[in-house]
Amino acid sequence: MSDSVYMPVKCIWGENTVAENSSVFNSLGSKCLILTGKSGAIKSGALDDAKAALEKENIGYEIFDEIGENPLISVCHKAGIAARKANADFLLGIGGGSVLDAAKAIAIYASNPELSPIDIYKREYSLAPLPVALIGTTAGTGSEVTAVAVLTNDETGIKKSISGPDCYAAVSFCDPKYTSSLPYKSTVSTALDAFAHAIEGYFTPKGKGIIKLFAEKCIPELYRCLKALSETDTVPPELREPLYYSSIYAGLVINTCGTAFPHPLGYVLTENYGIPHGTACAAFFAPFIDRCREFAPEKYAQFIDMTEDIDTVKSVIASLTDLEGVKISSEEAKKYALRWQSVIPRNFTASPGGLTQEEAAGILATC
Repeated sequence: MSDSVYMPVKCIWGENTVAENSSVFNSLGSKCLILTGKSGAIKSGALDDAKAALEKENIGYEIFDEIGENPLISVCHKAGIAARKANADFLLGIGGGSVLDAAKAIAIYASNPELSPIDIYKREYSLAPLPVALIGTTAGTGSEVTAVAVLTNDETGIKKSISGPDCYAAVSFCDPKYTSSLPYKSTVSTALDAFAHAIEGYFTPKGKGIIKLFAEKCIPELYRCLKALSETDTVPPELREPLYYSSIYAGLVINTCGTAFPHPLGYVLTENYGIPHGTACAAFFAPFIDRCREFAPEKYAQFIDMTEDIDTVKSVIASLTDLEGVKISSEEAKKYALRWQSVIPRNFTASPGGLTQEEAAGILATC
């Protein structure tokens, strides 16, 4: 079976990358719509740095600050209209994974006014999306380097992703300092998300070659950081840089490999119980790694070599995974699992040993 790796995003790494590389924005256009949530871009200092960089290059900008967690397709559609009204040549997303994912969808809506919100899932349109620049403020999703955007359908409340070459950013500015204002709980959840990305991608059939190297680079570092976080209720400043860069490596892993079954099962916890995405995915670490031990013993042994004994690893992840108030009965689990009745996700088939709808319901019922 042939393999390929493709990631065309220009990534600029290091401290003060936005200020020192402001000229990069000139290649994208002369007018920008900045996309943010309500507070993260401001608290991190990233918004001020971006505005200063754009002003230095005489690039006009307007700000759309209505992107929330688990971005709604209706809000993305609204932002697309705002981009057209602003005559924006490009978009600049500043924030965590929700904002970065939303920016990719907004770029499509902005160029194609005929699209309704739900049309984004049809993946059919006539004009290329606007160019997108990204500045990440969390160490989790790796959206800076992936061709994926996870969106939420307003009508159903169900999360569903879009993906493809049109979802890559043109440039991502990767500066760990913008994660310093992230609170402890958010830091933990996003770190768990990155850990899930690295491990799930590593155990898929595509987790080999250069991608395996990326995983082997970040899994030990992420686990070391998570263990340190499990022993305190604050974030040691020295963890910010390894967490952020490891989340980018983990993003490179899932960009080629995708994720395994903890991600779609985690959507159930986020949609129905309000559990943050990273925490929701990590909730299924134990059953996932148990299946890896059974169906991918060689890689499982390598995983243990990268971390430590599995009981300790499970204990560390469980201590960081707060599912207070979540109790799923067998009947409720079967109902939730109906979403996978007609189409088994690639996340299931890519998991070691595969996963059926019935097995997914059984795992959900363990919550």
